[in-house]
Amino acid sequence: MSLDTARRVLRIEAQAIQDVLARLDVSFEKAVALLFACKGRVVVTGMGKSGLIGRKISATLSSTGTPSFFLHAAEALHGDMGMLARGDAILAVSYGGETEEIVRLLEALKRLEMPLVTLTGKLHSTLAEASDVVLDVSVKEEACSMNLAPTASTTVAMAVGDALAVALLERRGFRHDDFAALHPAGRLGKKLLRVEHLMHAGEAMPRVTEKTSMPDTFHEMSEKGLGMTTVLQADGRLAGIITDGDLRRLMEKHRGATLEMSAGAAMTRNPQTIGPHVLASEALNAMEKRKITSIVVVDEAGGVLGVVHLHDLWGLELI
Repeated sequence: MSLDTARRVLRIEAQAIQDVLARLDVSFEKAVALLFACKGRVVVTGMGKSGLIGRKISATLSSTGTPSFFLHAAEALHGDMGMLARGDAILAVSYGGETEEIVRLLEALKRLEMPLVTLTGKLHSTLAEASDVVLDVSVKEEACSMNLAPTASTTVAMAVGDALAVALLERRGFRHDDFAALHPAGRLGKKLLRVEHLMHAGEAMPRVTEKTSMPDTFHEMSEKGLGMTTVLQADGRLAGIITDGDLRRLMEKHRGATLEMSAGAAMTRNPQTIGPHVLASEALNAMEKRKITSIVVVDEAGGVLGVVHLHDLWGLELI
């Protein structure tokens, strides 16, 4: 019985989204244009279940480049109206279009000359009539077996809210870097970090020249603590690298004579490199595939910018 109920609910809600998809028209384009032109914040409001949907829509807008916050309609009538400012736009979610608390806000919204976009299932309601743009989110039936609890209607409202957010994202030219900047502590944001944000650069990057003696090379590797060092040409381009593994192999082969070598004689030429704008997740995949623990970051001209270590990437929990 439970499986039958689940299938019925999902069929009804899926069909409700298909129905709103078929109804999409120029009103959606007008809503996107109105919200895109907003110089302030997109203020989302609603009550009850519609309010909960409104909170999610507002959060999605904010995280994808459209400044937004949720305004509880009842709280607005008791002082939170001060959160509104000229230049803001209102996105109201009200299936019946007669939510008393939102209707009582209309006078203030008009006074502040704030454009109003409404998601509603009743196109001739008070809110619809007062709106600049109305988006039809009506459903034939709720998924609730009593056809009472907001289920299919809230699903449709959320889906249309997502559609608005993504359309605005694309209109703004919002990119991966922008998303990462707004999610610095989240796993999604970490996956979008670039190598240039993680590399050991400047004084933190181990470096020697081809003429550096092996004792000085040992000292540089120990001081920087990455288990390797870059070997640079006179012009700053990469000549090669020396790793802890290279040193062990040299000591096994040449023993004490290793100490008489120069870095240039001991280095591995043509090591793996990567560009600064590569995603951290791509760098991790490349290093694990090649079974290396460090990778040198270079610019287009071959100039050395820094070093990324495998442990730095593991700490981001990219997998």
